[in-house]
Amino acid sequence: MTNFNLGLRAPRKRSSLRTRWLVLILVSVTISGVYYSFDIPAALHQQLLGYMPPSNKFEIHFNLLYSLYSLPNVILPFFGGNIVDRIGAPICLIAFASLGFLGQLLFAIGTSAKSWGLMLFGRFVYGLGGESICVAQSALLSRWFEGGELALSFGVALSVSRLGSVFNNMISPALANSSSTPSALWVGFGVNAVTVLLALAIAYIDKKASAKCKEDNQTTEILTQALLDREEIEEGPLQVDSKDISFSDDDTVSTGVPHLSDVKRFGSMFWLLSLSCLVVYGCVLPFNNVASGLLLERNYFTPPPADCHLTFPDQCTSGSLMVDGKTNPSFDTDGNVCPADKSTTAPVLPTSLNITTTESSWKKTHYVFESVTATDVDCGDKFWSDACTKDYCDAQKRATEKAGRIMSIPYFISAGLSPLLGFVVDNIGNRAIIASIAPLMLTAVHIQLATRSSSPVLPLIGQGIAYSLFASVLWPSVPLVVEKKLTGTAFGVITVVQNIGLVLLPLIIAAVYNHDGNRYIPNVEYVFITCAVFGLIVGVLINVLDCRTGNRLNNPSGEPDDDDNSEPVSQIVTMDDGCFIS
Repeated sequence: MTNFNLGLRAPRKRSSLRTRWLVLILVSVTISGVYYSFDIPAALHQQLLGYMPPSNKFEIHFNLLYSLYSLPNVILPFFGGNIVDRIGAPICLIAFASLGFLGQLLFAIGTSAKSWGLMLFGRFVYGLGGESICVAQSALLSRWFEGGELALSFGVALSVSRLGSVFNNMISPALANSSSTPSALWVGFGVNAVTVLLALAIAYIDKKASAKCKEDNQTTEILTQALLDREEIEEGPLQVDSKDISFSDDDTVSTGVPHLSDVKRFGSMFWLLSLSCLVVYGCVLPFNNVASGLLLERNYFTPPPADCHLTFPDQCTSGSLMVDGKTNPSFDTDGNVCPADKSTTAPVLPTSLNITTTESSWKKTHYVFESVTATDVDCGDKFWSDACTKDYCDAQKRATEKAGRIMSIPYFISAGLSPLLGFVVDNIGNRAIIASIAPLMLTAVHIQLATRSSSPVLPLIGQGIAYSLFASVLWPSVPLVVEKKLTGTAFGVITVVQNIGLVLLPLIIAAVYNHDGNRYIPNVEYVFITCAVFGLIVGVLINVLDCRTGNRLNNPSGEPDDDDNSEPVSQIVTMDDGCFIS
């Protein structure tokens, strides 16, 4: 019998198409828009404090903007992942982007109307799509990239998407200070409109790619059958049956539809990864929510010394109401001008005011305060910003914009490092080890922020590196520890676990802040330290389990060691997504 070589090529898959790089760019920019609007409240903490009606519940309302965003995602991403597994990521991408568009619209309207109720409802609606769209993104990239490119694609996506947070932290405070607080929210609304258009483009490209792969595979199957028939005529029956040659995207994975009960099939490693996700992200994302206020309190707009008083305590400090060159300087008890460092310390406010006016550009006609506090000062009101406390509002604007730039450092570091780290992880492995190093670094970062008053730049660089390391190993590890057909569901479940923390931690932070007399330092930082230490403990457990089960996570290939002493890990397969949406 002739030794016949059919010269068959592998089935055509999305991962073989050059279009995958365009899809990666579009998906990354889409998620970047989602992150831009998600982080707007964090960048505008001080502006919202001055813009919204004075209330001792501001911090609770503010943190609820994030808790209510995360609340639907305690359940929804599981269904979102299940839906992705059923009907495909591109359609889900459009639906979830549209929900984000609607939520940001409601949030912008609520802010313009100074309605906490509508603002909170808008954030809830935004959350209906905001996290599930990340599940769709993860599943989509898992279908378009495989093998050595998988972690790289996740790294690039995280890098580009996190630039949305960086741009927001720089743009939104400047917009709010130069125009108005609501204007920054309406720009976010425009960004979300673009994400919907990009999602539509991605769905179109994916549909075209599916058709191309199907056509190529059908053509190859026809040619193979013809070759088999010809060889059988010329050489006699071959020991090959065309039915044994598959041109589907996967021959080993069941095509059954996953059900909610499939979570029972996830092993211990998956749940450890989920717990690690909860606590490690718990000291990164909630920190960013309050980073602007925390940095202002700690470094850039610190309260003036208690013994620093105005010459005329019941009069304005600077602005158009100060006529004939009149000034109102502040001095300490020793007669020295204070505060000494005006670049990082807030100017002294009047202790009381009693001003009545008919000025139409001011928001009120009566400004009567027996005891003026920082929450009374609305720098969006020309009375404060131009007429009475111009020095205070000018200093606040400079400080909020600087805090916005500084709080961008972790995400900026992440944007730069993630693609490189994705490539490194693909080649060196050590995923479980890195999942332990990251929370160790975060512990050191938050101890320094809690106990020292030095510049926050170095700690935030450390946070950015730790965040990049953790994200680069966590998400690519998920496909290594679950069955391939349950990948979408697994991403959904781990996002659910993550959001349990993102619902509870902002509420805990608000409670600690209010209990400590409206201060972040040090006790709010101790909350983050606790999360980081717990993350370190979980990371150690992940390494122990990985060692016992063949070092799948620490091996570059994601395959277990060929070691008879290692314990088997049930229901774990590597990613091998093909060309068709399941």
